[in-house]
Amino acid sequence: MSNKKRQADFTEDEFRLALGRFTTGVTIVTTTDPETKTPIGLTVSSFNSVSLNPPLVLWSLRLASHNLELFKNASHYNIHILANDQIDLAMQFSTAKTPDRFGGIDWEFSDNGAPLLSSNYCSAIFECANEQQHLAGDHLIMVGYVERCQHTNKLPLVFHAGTFDLTPTSRFGK
Repeated sequence: MSNKKRQADFTEDEFRLALGRFTTGVTIVTTTDPETKTPIGLTVSSFNSVSLNPPLVLWSLRLASHNLELFKNASHYNIHILANDQIDLAMQFSTAKTPDRFGGIDWEFSDNGAPLLSSNYCSAIFECANEQQHLAGDHLIMVGYVERCQHTNKLPLVFHAGTFDLTPTSRFGK
């Protein structure tokens, strides 16, 4: 692996547009502020599986995020894959302008201490221990050890070309 500084032959906007051609799921990742016991959550589309054995998943957070230190130092977090009827919830957790992201929704603290959204909002939920972190460019990759998971037959919300989209009908939605 080279430490040599390289220069890409495209702009950041061109790169973002190209990445937008890849459809991703939409998640809300939650944890708890250890000092105030306040629930913390944000919308994330950079989620992926890593390993079945041990059960590992990953997501990434911008280094500029005001929640970086809370997630970086959290012992646990929960990852909620949103169902395709949850665009409003995704938006509620996607902006710092929302004063109380957890206001008006059904949630509770899970056994791991992190907020757990109702499964009514989700296609799947992963309750994770904060296992590893890797600095990569302008993001921190968070690897979680999945301690518990659950799933529903609800179709997932997806993000494509800069906007939320509905998943086509599949065998899970019938």
